[in-house]
Amino acid sequence: MNSASPNRANSFLEKANLVRLKAKAMRAGVWFRALPRIDRVLVDLTIKVADSVRSPNLARCILEVAGKLESALENRVARAFREFGLAIAYKLSLVAQSWGNKAAVRWAKDPVFARYWAVMRLNGYPGNG
Repeated sequence: MNSASPNRANSFLEKANLVRLKAKAMRAGVWFRALPRIDRVLVDLTIKVADSVRSPNLARCILEVAGKLESALENRVARAFREFGLAIAYKLSLVAQSWGNKAAVRWAKDPVFARYWAVMRLNGYPGNG
């Protein structure tokens, strides 16, 4: 299952939370794009039939579907920040430090600097591979 605590996972697997997740995904336009038909049917039937999920197998499947939706709903800039913005900031910090810039030590952990480079990469800035 997920690394979440069992109580947290069980509360997530209640009907109201599944309805909320589905509505959020539909509003964002990712319900049909991110999920195959079998996953959509699984969530729809779970919402119709059960007030809460008690089966460990069903819970595992629903949590996998929820993971797919969460990654599809994640903001593009936030994903870029996490995937490569921090790495670019760290590398640039090391280069600047090697040139003698003592203030560059802070760049590696500066979220604004990392977000800037993530957006530059998303926009296809040619200098960042």
